[in-house]
Amino acid sequence: MASNATDQPVVLLDVDGTLVDSNYLHVDAWLRAFADVGIAVDGWRVHRCIGMGSTQLVDALAGDDADRVRDAVEEAHSSYYAAASDMLRAFDGARELVRELADRGARPVLATSASPDELERLRAVLDVEQELHAVTSAQDVEEAKPEPDLVRVALAAADASPQDAVFVGDTVWDVEAARRAGVPCVGLRSGGIGDDELREAGAVAIYDDAAALLADLDGSPLVRRVTS
Repeated sequence: MASNATDQPVVLLDVDGTLVDSNYLHVDAWLRAFADVGIAVDGWRVHRCIGMGSTQLVDALAGDDADRVRDAVEEAHSSYYAAASDMLRAFDGARELVRELADRGARPVLATSASPDELERLRAVLDVEQELHAVTSAQDVEEAKPEPDLVRVALAAADASPQDAVFVGDTVWDVEAARRAGVPCVGLRSGGIGDDELREAGAVAIYDDAAALLADLDGSPLVRRVTS
């Protein structure tokens, strides 16, 4: 995977819904959390916001009540999600994808909107610490996805320019954040978002999941981008 721009190209990886099957656990936890403060939210609306930072998600769903309930909802979500954490699992092919990228000389960087406690669980489930070049999360930025800050911080952690990197994510918020940072994004269907929305947001390619991306790695933008 040699590159004209750098000998070690960077692959920025979202985690929730991309490497770890967690999106629907988040939906359940958010629904319970909103119910605790007396706000009924439709599950599909929650799902469409997965991938945003917690503050942005609460603001989008709670409307005028956001300031009043934000802290309580975020705390309850964290509690419900933690209670369900034994159901977290890495997607088939996720570990192998990260390891193959590292073996080929790329620098895998986790770039997630997860909070520190959530990220700790996700990293334990993934078990690819030796292959990671860096890890960035919501605590590293003031504004999480869909703002581009997290992508830019991840690039800085890898000492890389946008033209040396590719992002892999599963939501429109991943794609939007990457696009705004000047980084092409490969979309995965594993988060439950359809092709049309991912393409409209700017995804340069779409695969079912990490295993499908791994199987077509040599034909994917992860290789084409850094060898062009």
